[in-house]
Amino acid sequence: MKAQHERHENQILKAENQKLRAENNRYKEALGNATCPNCGGPAALGEMSFDEQHLRIENARLREEIDRISGIAAKYVGKPLSSFPHLTPRSLDLGFTNLGTQSGFVGEMYGGCDLIRSISGPSEADKPMIVELAVAAMEEFLRMAQAGDPLWTDQVLNEDEYLRTFPRGIGPLGLRSEASRESTVVIMNHVNLVEILMDNQWSSVFCGIVSRAMTIEVLSTGVAGNYNGALQVMTAEFQVPSPLVPTRENYFVRYCKQHSDGTWAVVDVSLDNLRPSPTSKCRRRPSGCLIQELPNGYSKVIWVEHVEVDDRSVHNIYKPLVNSGLAFGAKRWVATLDRQCERLASSMANNIPAGDLCVITSPEGRKSMLKLAERMVTSFCTGVGASTAHAWTTLSATGSDDVRVMTRKSMDDPGRPPGIVLSAATSFWIPVPPRRIFDFLRDENSRSEWDILSNGGLVQEMAHIANGRDPGNCVSLLRVNVSSSGLFFLRHSS
Repeated sequence: MKAQHERHENQILKAENQKLRAENNRYKEALGNATCPNCGGPAALGEMSFDEQHLRIENARLREEIDRISGIAAKYVGKPLSSFPHLTPRSLDLGFTNLGTQSGFVGEMYGGCDLIRSISGPSEADKPMIVELAVAAMEEFLRMAQAGDPLWTDQVLNEDEYLRTFPRGIGPLGLRSEASRESTVVIMNHVNLVEILMDNQWSSVFCGIVSRAMTIEVLSTGVAGNYNGALQVMTAEFQVPSPLVPTRENYFVRYCKQHSDGTWAVVDVSLDNLRPSPTSKCRRRPSGCLIQELPNGYSKVIWVEHVEVDDRSVHNIYKPLVNSGLAFGAKRWVATLDRQCERLASSMANNIPAGDLCVITSPEGRKSMLKLAERMVTSFCTGVGASTAHAWTTLSATGSDDVRVMTRKSMDDPGRPPGIVLSAATSFWIPVPPRRIFDFLRDENSRSEWDILSNGGLVQEMAHIANGRDPGNCVSLLRVNVSSSGLFFLRHSS
């Protein structure tokens, strides 16, 4: 029976392999006839084509699959074929498939996303060029992530050296180039990091940066049950939490690949050549992250952000922040990822001393409070950003103290009735270190100095939940005594 089952599975795997070879041959012909969208000449890949790489990967995966099935058969000998767990092999077809539109909007519950929703998936003629572009972008990204001087000097890109190193490039738009690189070690294993970046979770994890995101079409789901070789055509809108900084919208392909040394790379590159837009103000050159597995479930992350952008409409108060790369650069992405990994580790912790729970009487209540705090952060980022899903109106223009007002529908949350939410935002400059402002705002003893609702009443911290290494990273339940009643606030500081 074992031999019979193995023969049956081998026949299935051989049929899948033949189907894969036929698909690869078809796309090789398509790639061979593809033309470069920049110069009109023949499009050339690197030393090994995308299909050849995946064919080798698939051959190795097939051998592993056969070994796994043999082990299962030996364990469950005597049982009918239908009772064998996981015996039906996952489809190994690398052909392009449309798995339907998957939305990952941070602010989807607030309504309109017309501009991003209006983008349709790529045509069949475009798909071979998207594959080629993704492979070329992966090669360029890896070299940029691992290079040193003279390409990078103190994490600043040498543009002249970049043009010499990558003469073909991706085609400049004549806009301002913005490039940065940052690395860190995060409390999360490499598999979970890849899953976050390739799943709709990424827009929630980076809710302070990603105001809207959508997967237009999945060209490849990867192989052997993971995201190795996955290709997704996506749109996203990136923001700074202020209505004074215009968002950056991108139409791009995201490519995930596992490399021979065990590292994973996830790279994005714009697809503007396939769908030129006269209103495009931002273009993504090869950008993404390189993930290396470390002991104890940690991961080393190298992040590269490389864009061309027209940022002339940025408000003067934010120009230094944007020009330095701190607004949209790699440092902000890495800091956000590191912070979210800390938060997730804290929320999953079970060894919390009973005395630290205060008025929150159970670990489940603690987790619920942390989830509520994260929803608060998402709501805040959606409510103060310059996303094109909402329109801001300037109430007053006295000097530089512009107050912007925006209305939107309340989120679809069982705890909140349907209605209209009014948001007001302003930005101003204070010649004080950021840490001092942060400590002042999170100190309950100083709340009466700036919070008009407290009206000078006594502020008590009823519960304190630490969710990070820094003492300032916490969630607090506050009670403000006003006359004979009390107001309760949930405060999230990070």
